[in-house]
Amino acid sequence: MTKTRIALVGLGMAVTPHARGLLDLAGEIEVVRAFSPSAARRQAFAARFPFPLCDRLETILEDPEIEAVAVLTPANTHAEIALRCAAAGKHVLMEKPLEIATDRAEALVAGCREAGVTLGVVLQHRFRPAGMRLAQILAEGRLGRIVGCSTTIRLWRPQDYYDEPGRGSFARDGGGVLISQGIHTLDLMLSLAGPVAAVTGFATTTPVHRMETEDMVCAALRFANGAIGTVEASTAAYPGFHEEILLTCERGTAQLRGGELLVQFHDGLQERVQVPIAAGGAGKDPMDFPHDFHRAVMADFAAALREGRPPRVTGDEALKVHRLIDALIETGRTGAMVEL
Repeated sequence: MTKTRIALVGLGMAVTPHARGLLDLAGEIEVVRAFSPSAARRQAFAARFPFPLCDRLETILEDPEIEAVAVLTPANTHAEIALRCAAAGKHVLMEKPLEIATDRAEALVAGCREAGVTLGVVLQHRFRPAGMRLAQILAEGRLGRIVGCSTTIRLWRPQDYYDEPGRGSFARDGGGVLISQGIHTLDLMLSLAGPVAAVTGFATTTPVHRMETEDMVCAALRFANGAIGTVEASTAAYPGFHEEILLTCERGTAQLRGGELLVQFHDGLQERVQVPIAAGGAGKDPMDFPHDFHRAVMADFAAALREGRPPRVTGDEALKVHRLIDALIETGRTGAMVEL
């Protein structure tokens, strides 16, 4: 098998699970270059990972042997970097979120499409075995129609997390708990329960944090299929808890909690998937989680390039969760129901 030749752009906090996953995938993916404009970050990265470094983005863009670029930089830089990569004929694997605003995200997706390059998005919760099994059960029709969906994202971030310049701001991150943390679980929710038709609720910044954007959201949802449900998301819930999605269906109930699934059917049958995931990433250390699912994202992306198919999470798929987040913020700002 010919290896996919990839470059990393951005060597900050987000790079670690990707780099660990790429070490595991050395038989499938070759890391040709790793770039940061910061000499200190390049040095720190080199002490941990054996990938060749460069100090100019142009080195990557001008190398015809590099097929794809994983963009792991702050959200407000994503469109510029992705569009430069696309113009150079490089496929793009983009860390979430796509961008800090949906119009910028749409321009990024459109630019990659017009350039004829593949765009994949790192929304790794879709690659957890429990969620994948639930998606299969739903597709088989064993639970019948979904009539209710309750999603809770109760995380903890101490104030020093938000004391980093730009963190929790609209200018750098595009928002707070929804776009920075909750986006993964909300994306998984949409992939299971389908699109949302309308939302109404509240979004606020609690006294727990000093930050520009929201750290708590509570909303009611009406799905396009007629189901109703709720979303609760926060980074003020000490010490941090596993996220949870509860689907109430015609023939039973399915509960996803962290990496575990429990499906209880009306006829008394049960099905469990138990792949325990440490709740560390829900608490003070946001990077305290296994890299298995980032590895799965990258393996799927490389396979998609080899097979000429879309990756599991495309740019268009990621835009769906961006639009839901916009609606949640808007209803929190105005108090009015927002239709999607």
